[in-house]
Amino acid sequence: MKYYIKNKTLFLRGNFRAVSSGAGGGLSDVSTIINRTVEKNFMHDSPETFIEEIVRDEGCTGDFYGLLTAVDMKTLCVLINRTITVFITAGVSNPNPENPRLPGTINIIVHSRDGLYDEAMAGLIITATEAKTEALFSMGYDFAGTTTDAVVTCCNKENQKVHRYAGRMTGIGKWTAEAVLFGVQEAIARHDGKKPADKPALYVLSTIGGDHWIEWSPEGCPYYPCHFRGQVCNYCYCPFYPCNDEELGYSVDTSTGGTVWGCTNCILMHHPEIVSHLKKNPMAEISELKKVAEELELEINAEKQSE
Repeated sequence: MKYYIKNKTLFLRGNFRAVSSGAGGGLSDVSTIINRTVEKNFMHDSPETFIEEIVRDEGCTGDFYGLLTAVDMKTLCVLINRTITVFITAGVSNPNPENPRLPGTINIIVHSRDGLYDEAMAGLIITATEAKTEALFSMGYDFAGTTTDAVVTCCNKENQKVHRYAGRMTGIGKWTAEAVLFGVQEAIARHDGKKPADKPALYVLSTIGGDHWIEWSPEGCPYYPCHFRGQVCNYCYCPFYPCNDEELGYSVDTSTGGTVWGCTNCILMHHPEIVSHLKKNPMAEISELKKVAEELELEINAEKQSE
């Protein structure tokens, strides 16, 4: 899964199995999921057609799902919790049907790196909605959502299905609920001007010293430079993880008997030239980036660089 923001639109690109409660939603295989900022008084005879025009103008082929919101994408919160990535935009000025034209939508997209059975994706909509409601109540609101809220849940279609259920007692349900509970509160605070929101925020659940959320930013990182001077860190949390490319990483046995992908020696995504290429070509694959690195004579593995 790769994501980027362009022309007031969050794009998720990949090969997804997905469930959407948004316009034109349902259960389907899709290659694009978007969340688009529209005007506060937005009206369209066919939201599905409007979304399709955005998708096609971006050059995306295949089926798609889309969400609409009056919330600025600068307030977007992206949250990473284990194998789950959650995208949230939130405004709450439209809690009831009495003022349907006021901006106020909580849009949530949940992506799982693990494969999900269809019933798990449906279950994640319930789990995300429960956590959203809990977040609103904890902030002192007396409503469970707005009149235009929507949720999309999705997974990488090609990955083996490992989760059949997704209630809050399951691992994937717990991780999703944690992200949504924290993320909705952060997104509302950013939307309401209570926290800076000059660009989207990325939060990662850290387990060091007890579970807690940290807002990650390449600026002011205490570990910089972790690979080489002049490196860039826009993709420190790599959009290709786990790439399973043995030139870049390796499989690590865990204490629980499983394996995780280790990529501490990969420096491909830290070269300014590679980052620039990926920004201009957001659908570029690892093979293309490695070819660019080869043409520019850039080392892609820190171990080889130090030899």
